[in-house]
Amino acid sequence: MAGGAKESPRQRMIGMMYLVLTALLALQVSNAVLDKFIFIDESLQESVRITKGENEKIMDGIKQAVEKSGGRDKDMKVLKTAEEVSEKSTEVLHKIDEIREQLVEKSGGLDEEGRYVGAKDYDKLMTYMLGPENSKSGAAYDLEKQLDGYVEYLNGVTDSLDIPEMTKSGAEMEMYKNNEDQKNKDWAQLNFDHTPTVAGLAILSQFEQEVAARQKTAMEYLAQKVGADIPKFDKIVAYATAESKYVAAGTDYNAKLFLAASSSTARPRMSTNAPGGIKKINENGVGEISFKASGGNYDKEGNSKRTWTGNITLRLPTGDSTFTVKEEYVVVQPVIQIRSASVSALYLRCGNELQVDVPALGVTYDPSFSADGADAIKGAKKGLVTVVPNRASVNLTVSSGGTKIGTEKFKVRKVPKPSLKPYSGNRPIDLKTGVAALSIRNIEMRAIPDEDFASFLPKDARFRVTRYTVTLARGKRPVATVQASSPNVAIASLIQKAKPGGTDRLVIEVKEVQRMNFKGRTEPVSGMNSEIFTIPLN
Repeated sequence: MAGGAKESPRQRMIGMMYLVLTALLALQVSNAVLDKFIFIDESLQESVRITKGENEKIMDGIKQAVEKSGGRDKDMKVLKTAEEVSEKSTEVLHKIDEIREQLVEKSGGLDEEGRYVGAKDYDKLMTYMLGPENSKSGAAYDLEKQLDGYVEYLNGVTDSLDIPEMTKSGAEMEMYKNNEDQKNKDWAQLNFDHTPTVAGLAILSQFEQEVAARQKTAMEYLAQKVGADIPKFDKIVAYATAESKYVAAGTDYNAKLFLAASSSTARPRMSTNAPGGIKKINENGVGEISFKASGGNYDKEGNSKRTWTGNITLRLPTGDSTFTVKEEYVVVQPVIQIRSASVSALYLRCGNELQVDVPALGVTYDPSFSADGADAIKGAKKGLVTVVPNRASVNLTVSSGGTKIGTEKFKVRKVPKPSLKPYSGNRPIDLKTGVAALSIRNIEMRAIPDEDFASFLPKDARFRVTRYTVTLARGKRPVATVQASSPNVAIASLIQKAKPGGTDRLVIEVKEVQRMNFKGRTEPVSGMNSEIFTIPLN
């Protein structure tokens, strides 16, 4: 029987990397998102259980075929090989199960409600899987050797079937070979470095599924050698299987539509109302469906239920028969994560840097941004965007691969005005006690930014007093004035005209303060042209 769980190497690799990179991006996500990782893990475990059952049926078919053929020597050799494949597959699956149990135990086990205590913990997982301080002595490296040996064994007993390996490093993967952050990582680091417990469990389940799928490929190959793969068309059922019923908006929905009793001699005709139709029908009579899931109409839990229908027409001795299947899938609303020094509000006409991530999209995340009430400047790194507001509120729309993911709303603050303070000789001037007339020759007016604003956006917190006057006053009349066009100004000419007795004073009137933004452009700071400071001369 042709199995819907059989996948191409490319599809299996995409499935594995989707789990891995989604987990790596989900370290600080909410419990609701972590619950979805648990759901993925449980779904994969169910898929493993189903594939194991299919492998058992293939083994039973081989035994029956050998028995019916009279136990010929060549068929008995095939049976022995099939039994060895089953034993070695069980060993690998048992090893992965042991690792899963250890991870659960080392992360705190289960609470009274049966939930993982250390669901978000990744330190214990890294220590166990990678070794202390990433020493490459952890369980992942032993597992890697076992997986490599398993694939090597399968390729040895299946001649030229060329079963693909499961443990590629970053440099061996097309998507990572030019990525400076990933290309130097080995298989264990790619999968388990900074990965929370629930994601690690899902990754291990993914590899259990890959082991079971490779076992199935080998068992089907061996079954062909004794004729156990010949289907008996006593029951024909239309069947559809999807990689997952839950799919994030902006990612591909992948499913297969096929006859449970299809064979290499069957040439069914297939059609579907799914977007894009049937992509292809492979040599096993399995139709492949793939389309980009669109979002919208989410329920309160962030899910949107959809369906598609497929038809399979098969020519039988009695004429054409059409079988119909209806499949449901669920589009999950992606969670947009925004990281910044200050996320609750942005600053007007400033370069507010935001790191926007959508963990559910994994490696397929290809972000683009548009903004209402601001300019959105895409950064050099994936997900980095600089938002420059020009209104009191901003709507930032996030898309991936041309598909809208969602819109985040921000309030906009005005840039806080700097405080002004006169200095002399790099020391602040005390406006209450004044200064000795003979000790002051220069004045510097400094514009000091708000402390919080400067820590959030240092490139936008560069203020400068660009124009002010200093007047020597005596009683109610001015004696002399100097104009300043920079923060520093010499006032020796005023001091020479000052009289002793403590009746003279210096009056500073600020005319203009400017701010330099993150692009190096300057703009005047409004409301700063009436600041006046009086300095008594002793």
